[in-house]
Amino acid sequence: MPFIDPEDGYLTVLNLFKTDAPERVDRLVREMSSIVDKAAFPGWISSTVHRGQDKMGTANFIQWRGKQDLESRYQGDEFKHRTVPVFHEITTYVRLMQTEVAASQRHPSLGGVTELSPDRDDYTVIEVLGVEPARQGELIETLRTSQDWLVDVPGYRSQTVLRGIRARGIGEGSGDLQAAGQDNDFVVVYSQWADKASFDRHHRSVPGEFEIARRRNQQRRKALTTSVEWNTYRVVHSRSAEQPVAS
Repeated sequence: MPFIDPEDGYLTVLNLFKTDAPERVDRLVREMSSIVDKAAFPGWISSTVHRGQDKMGTANFIQWRGKQDLESRYQGDEFKHRTVPVFHEITTYVRLMQTEVAASQRHPSLGGVTELSPDRDDYTVIEVLGVEPARQGELIETLRTSQDWLVDVPGYRSQTVLRGIRARGIGEGSGDLQAAGQDNDFVVVYSQWADKASFDRHHRSVPGEFEIARRRNQQRRKALTTSVEWNTYRVVHSRSAEQPVAS
């Protein structure tokens, strides 16, 4: 199963899809799972398909050896002439986001690195925070320091902060991808919780000794953030490369 470990140095691609009908979510999951099951792309490490809970959509958490491998995939005929048209047909929004892990923490009682698996019951939250590129580092540091008190929040399992590198959307007709925003203008927060109730309580209260620090941190985060996109998910399918990827 895939793991999130900053030491791996992988390029992490988060593909977010929105749609407007439950049956289209079902189809998105089927199409994404089929691609994952057939994946044998040079440099591909793993893919984990997430089904949206609060909002209709899906997410795919993909690990690659590096940017060159990803770009080779995007330039392939199968991606341009089969994958892109299918997703264009059944989605209302697509963002293909290149990121790298900037900070990752897991509750000490749960062992080492963070695991992504449909065999787990994690309540997963993905937030995409817009930020001015020049202030991206400040926002990442603000998010990283917020992890100090999370270990004391009931139901908390893990949080990973990913530095946004580049985002793209699907173009019309040609199958080519189009730039979405500027480079380095977003940060992704990927967190795992025991359940929805635990996550909701986290937003309402924390242990008293952390209350002032939490309030200041949230004010700083709000000041740095230019936009917020979020959804909650369950992991429904995952697969990793069977052997180490050849260089």
